Amino acid sequence: MGATAEMLRGNRVTPHDHREGTITSTIENYTSMVPSGTYLSLAIGSIGVAAGLHLLGRKNDAQFVGMWVPTILLLGVYNKMVKLHGSD
Repeated sequence: MGATAEMLRGNRVTPHDHREGTITSTIENYTSMVPSGTYLSLAIGSIGVAAGLHLLGRKNDAQFVGMWVPTILLLGVYNKMVKLHGSD
């Protein structure tokens, strides 16, 4: 039975009722080995590449690469949270 149905019935859902899958645990195990500064470096590098492409007149390519920045930073935040709090 799902967590929402349990909550509607008044049963308390504990964190132990939900476990990460094998694939998620494996991915988090490998990504936790990546230093947090790597994500910041990749984001700054993407900004630089996007600026360079823009200066070369390749504006569509610059915009495409520039959209990587928030995704990379969000992955860095997720990585940091998993390192600090764990996935379970």
